[in-house]
Amino acid sequence: MQGIFNRNKHFHLLAAAGLTLAWSLGGSLENLTAADWPEGVRDIRFVSGGDGTDQPALFFGVQGSEPRPLIVFLHQWGGDYKYLGGRPIARWCVAEKWNFIQPDFRGPNVRPEAMGSDLALADIESAVAYAKKNAPVDSSRIFVVGASGGGHAALLAASRMPGVFKGASVWVPISDLVAWHEQCLNTPHASYSKNIEAACGGKLAKGSNAEKQAIARSPLTYLNPEVETMFDINAGINDGHEKAAVPISHSFHAYNALVREEARVKDEIVTMMTKERKVPDGMKFTKVDVSYKDRSVLFRREADRSRLTIFDGAHEMIASAALAWVESTAFPAEAVKQ
Repeated sequence: MQGIFNRNKHFHLLAAAGLTLAWSLGGSLENLTAADWPEGVRDIRFVSGGDGTDQPALFFGVQGSEPRPLIVFLHQWGGDYKYLGGRPIARWCVAEKWNFIQPDFRGPNVRPEAMGSDLALADIESAVAYAKKNAPVDSSRIFVVGASGGGHAALLAASRMPGVFKGASVWVPISDLVAWHEQCLNTPHASYSKNIEAACGGKLAKGSNAEKQAIARSPLTYLNPEVETMFDINAGINDGHEKAAVPISHSFHAYNALVREEARVKDEIVTMMTKERKVPDGMKFTKVDVSYKDRSVLFRREADRSRLTIFDGAHEMIASAALAWVESTAFPAEAVKQ
């Protein structure tokens, strides 16, 4: 492997195609134009350990016996297992001979069985088991990647499945369903509040069963410095404003939950950056991270096993940056420094 910062023809082809995905949480893509999934990705069914039902996924398994890494890509809030946002990740996996699976985990987040339920998480874990049974998976190099609703699910999976994932690359995630429910009320994004109520069983009144459900389905309930997975958390500084729906405070709070108290970003800085969309003087990231392509990295913190990046963008995932972090985390000795 040559490292993604000194990538061979596969990386350059993907970079030329864009590898920046921007969408509404419902799933419309703005910058993705290729027509088909790569050859070798197939529609499969596996049995969920949650309830014994057959569940769908898209899957690519490497041929041969040499153990190779696995990427589990999780669809966004309103999507299902055929969500197109996983195609750049799948293409890279096919080119680099990495295993890939994109499960349904109960589809759109509009009903109790979805939205971070125990069944949805059991589906994700069972998808990993299917991949390990049907392809040469290196169990020490399994990664979960997701954005928006997929970022919410990735945070949950990585924190609630100890020993399964080496790392999680998470983009514009929802980390607190109770807070997000309130943030979306009486805004153009109020439908997401309705989705949360539908999945959790009603209005989120203080102390209600619905609120308890929302707490139980929120990553912040489980994220803590003892979680052994490595995290790459990313947010566009303009998210949560205008058409974008998820304030960057969700990413800050997820990062702060994962690191020691002395390494956390102070609340007043989180509030200011979320509201004003700017980085305080003296805290700006001054290096160039080429994996983020035309999106400048504005702010970065690293501590313990976690990294937080705020970039010049909105509600989007930069697939080249996600893949760069995943590859360098899988093979740190072989990654080329920027």
